[in-house]
Amino acid sequence: MIQDKTPKVAVIGLGFVGLPLAMLLVSKGFKVIGLDIDVKKISSIKNGKSYISDISNETLVNALHSNQFSATSNTEVLEKVDIIIICVPTPLNDDKSPNLNYVQSAAEMIQKRMKKGQLIVLESSTYPGTTRDIVKPILEKSGLLVGRDFHLAYSPERVDPGNKQFELENTPKVVGGITVDCKEVAVELYTKIYSDVVPVSSTEAAEFTKLLENTYRFVNISFMNEMAIMCNEIGVNLWEVIDAASTKPYGYHPFYPGPGISGHCIPVDPLYLQFIMKQKGLSSQFIHLSDQMNKDIVDFIVHRTFEIAEKEKPSVLIYGLTYKKDISDIRDSRAIDIFAQLIEKGAQVAYHDPFIPEVEISGERKQCIALDPQSISENDIVLILTDHSEIPSDLIAKHAKAIYDTRAVYKDDSLSKGNIKQLGNGLLV
Repeated sequence: MIQDKTPKVAVIGLGFVGLPLAMLLVSKGFKVIGLDIDVKKISSIKNGKSYISDISNETLVNALHSNQFSATSNTEVLEKVDIIIICVPTPLNDDKSPNLNYVQSAAEMIQKRMKKGQLIVLESSTYPGTTRDIVKPILEKSGLLVGRDFHLAYSPERVDPGNKQFELENTPKVVGGITVDCKEVAVELYTKIYSDVVPVSSTEAAEFTKLLENTYRFVNISFMNEMAIMCNEIGVNLWEVIDAASTKPYGYHPFYPGPGISGHCIPVDPLYLQFIMKQKGLSSQFIHLSDQMNKDIVDFIVHRTFEIAEKEKPSVLIYGLTYKKDISDIRDSRAIDIFAQLIEKGAQVAYHDPFIPEVEISGERKQCIALDPQSISENDIVLILTDHSEIPSDLIAKHAKAIYDTRAVYKDDSLSKGNIKQLGNGLLV
C-alpha cells in the first residue's frame, strides 16, 4: 500500500494527457517528475511555456517554482520514484492496426530501472489485454513479479480538452488491476487525486471501458452524418429534427453531424477494439460502417462545397481547422483531410483559425490569413468546419458570396438570407 503521504511520481509522456495529469498531481501535494523523450517539450516546460491549451504558463511556472515538479529526458529518475504513470501516444499504423511502440518502449524503459514496491499504471488508450499480455511480460523481465514485488494497473485517461464543466479532477476515474492487491493500491492512489474513483474487476474491463465510451460516440456521430446526407436529399432540416427529438425525456440522447469525426481518441479507439475482435475471429459491422461513413462525410462535404460555389475551380476560405472548438489541436482532424482534398480537386484554398497560425497541407506550409471583409468577399465560398466561440458569423454572412456551414453556426433568421447552406439542412438546397 502507499504509506508515504507524499510519494514521488514519474509521469512518462508529457502530452495532452501527461502534462495536465502532472499538474493535477502537483496540486495534490505529490512530488512529480515529468519524463519525455521530446527534448523540445522538456525545454519548453523548463522555460515556463505551456504547449497544452488547458495548462496556462502561470500554472506551469508555479509548479516549477514549488520545487514539486521537474521535467527531464533522463530515464535514471525512474529509480527514484514510487509510482510510474504511462501516458504515451497509441496511434494507428497505416493499415489501421494498433501502434504500441510507445507503450512497449516505456515498459522497456521502466523494467531496466524498476525497484520493489513500485506501482506502475498505464493510462494510454489501448485494446483489452495490453496491460496483461504486453506490459506485464516486459516488466517481469526485470526479475520482479507483479502482485508480489510490484503493482500493475490500468486506468484509462479521460481528457476532454476545452471542457470547463468536466475537467480532470471531477471526471470519474476508472481503475483495474492485474491482481486484487494491484487494484487496491491503484485505487488508493487515485482516491487522493480524483473526486470519484470507479474500481473494476480487471485491467481488461478498464481497457474496454474506454473503447466502449468512444465507440458509442463514434457510431452515433457517424449515424448522424449519414442522416445529414439523407436530409440534404429529402428536404428536411436535421438540426430542427434533433432539437425536436431532444424534447423526449427518455430513450433519446442527442448527437450532432459535422465534418467528420476527429481528434486523438474517437476515430482511433474503435479501431483498437476492431483489431482485438479480429484477433478473436470476430468483427463489428457497426465500427466498420462508421469508419466508412467517416470517409464518406469528407467526400460529401468536398462535393457539396464545389456544388454550392458553382465553379469548377472555386476559391475557398475555410474557417476552423481544429477538431473541436476553442482548442489548438488538429490531431486527426478531418478538416485537414477536407483542406487537402479541395486542393487536390482544383480549388484555391485559404484558411483562418485563431488557434492555428500555420499548418502543413500535403507537404506545403499554409499560413492563417486575416479574416476581414476583403478576404471574405474575394473568395467564392466560406466553408465553416469549426465553430469557435469567437467566430464573427455576422461579418462572414455580410460579406461572403456563399457559405457552407457544417456546424449549424447560423440559426433560422440568418439562414433566410439565402447565401448560407447548411450540412443536413435539405430545406436550403
